Amino acid sequence: MMLIAFEGLDQSGKETQARHLRARLEQDGRKVRVVSFPDYGTPIGQEIQRALAGERDFGPEVMQLLYVANRFELRPRLRSWLEAGDIVICDRYRASSIAYGEAQGLDPAWLDDIQRHLPEASLTLLLDIAPETAVARKSAGRDRYERDMGLLSRVRDSYRRQASGARWAVIDGSQAPDDVATAVVRVVASVLEPPSTPARR
Repeated sequence: MMLIAFEGLDQSGKETQARHLRARLEQDGRKVRVVSFPDYGTPIGQEIQRALAGERDFGPEVMQLLYVANRFELRPRLRSWLEAGDIVICDRYRASSIAYGEAQGLDPAWLDDIQRHLPEASLTLLLDIAPETAVARKSAGRDRYERDMGLLSRVRDSYRRQASGARWAVIDGSQAPDDVATAVVRVVASVLEPPSTPARR
């Protein structure tokens, strides 16, 4: 079982690379599940969506607690998939709350601690891009976080700090998508156990 998390600023290519990685792993005969956070299909996810659209005025602590609670809504599903031996790919996961919360002055240790009962990521892939690149890739329709360049710079700094820990890999997300995908597959292959094969009779 393995949980792989993609992290990075919006427009860094997380959704695209999660989809590419899933296809590649399924070609190898593996069972793969993909989850995107926030999951706007849940009650808490819908509240997050309203806040991002400016319909709610929650402070940083409340926003991060909502993000964490949204992950807890899916915890039973994540655990069941992992226990079944599936590979779970998350488009954003625990490190996102630490990065965005720390960028808004919250204690990163607290943000890590309140998520300790969520499954840990076996590997976190940081698709690293500059805030200017994120803005260039999406010039309109940006949410409250995407419009704050100073915040995005601090988020990137937090991600890079976290990536100095174990079970992280940093990939240049400003490359062409195919080059990023090649780098992602190379990193994942280096830590993934070979697929099981049926025993010979």
